[in-house]
Amino acid sequence: MFTGIVEELGEIKEVESAGDSARLTIHGPLVTSDAVHGASIAVNGVCLTVVDVDDQGFTADVIKETLDRSGLGALAPGARVNLERPVRVSDRLGGHIVQGHVDGTGTVLSREPGERWDVVTVSLPSGLARYVANKGSITVDGVSLTVVEAGPDRFSVALIPTTLALTTLGLRGVGDVVNLEVDVVAKYVERMLTVQNSEDAS
Repeated sequence: MFTGIVEELGEIKEVESAGDSARLTIHGPLVTSDAVHGASIAVNGVCLTVVDVDDQGFTADVIKETLDRSGLGALAPGARVNLERPVRVSDRLGGHIVQGHVDGTGTVLSREPGERWDVVTVSLPSGLARYVANKGSITVDGVSLTVVEAGPDRFSVALIPTTLALTTLGLRGVGDVVNLEVDVVAKYVERMLTVQNSEDAS
């Protein structure tokens, strides 16, 4: 489990394609300082398993399902990525509960610069819109954010200076694809209500 608080801005060093999968080599000395083979690290909000690790970074395999459902398949050497280690049970939950299971992708539709922050609007797949609410939480490229305004096919977020400086969201432009993970609590509530309504109707 993660919190959506990015620890390090990493860099893709190598992408090795293997047909229906890929192996990424990622520079990230902070997140690998205590990592071991088999550890989990979130890369742009996608939970990946460490295959090899050294003091400068790690490699991870990405399967077809992940390549299809996220923006990881479009990464190339030199691309910057948001990195986060899993939260410890004793840690503060600074963002919100993030699983590292991307639900889909969105596209940056607009950026409105302010004096100290940017308001960014991102497209929202129709199947995810019901999980996104004004002032609710959403994860964009692994970053826990508060929704400013939620619509049927888009949502907006306000990016503070820290987020702009320390994550890839400061680099994203109109047309860029971002990974989205909606709040898991909303999905569980929907599931429970669906089951309850089904039982009541039977």
